[in-house]
Amino acid sequence: MEPTSKNDKLMDQIGWKLLHELQINGRLSYAELGRRVGLTTPAVVERVKRMEEAGIIVGYHADVDPMKVGMPITAFIRMSVVGDVFTKITTVVKNSPEVVECHRGTGADSFIMKVHVRSVEHLESLIDRLTPFGTTSTSIVLSSPVEQREIKRPDEIAQAVAQHQASRLVAK
Repeated sequence: MEPTSKNDKLMDQIGWKLLHELQINGRLSYAELGRRVGLTTPAVVERVKRMEEAGIIVGYHADVDPMKVGMPITAFIRMSVVGDVFTKITTVVKNSPEVVECHRGTGADSFIMKVHVRSVEHLESLIDRLTPFGTTSTSIVLSSPVEQREIKRPDEIAQAVAQHQASRLVAK
């Protein structure tokens, strides 16, 4: 496949190997990254810098266990809003530290938020701050069998889908 954009040129086989390693462990040294992907340290520094400048790599984060820092309840709040309240609700959500993700979407739910709270009472208080802007529906998370998955190459995803479809045909 011929590169069609600047990002495509960065996302060759080596670029995807670098992303794979960094998504697993963002604290790897450039020297160790180079050993793992077959590049010199200066080449790795340059490639990673270009990926950051292109917006492919947007940050490095520590994964924190919410339960161990006093936020044992994780919930998803879906919100349906009507009228011109998007700016207001966005402001409220940005100023609510319990909200760790907020997505605006299509369909019945205008917003879907992932929240971490101390207690059911804390969750209720957060919902009470949101209800002036629309209708909420909340689901408390019991467990998370898949979290923070690595972003895979599109061709790897297509291959996995094809294998899944083939296995379903064999099972019939």
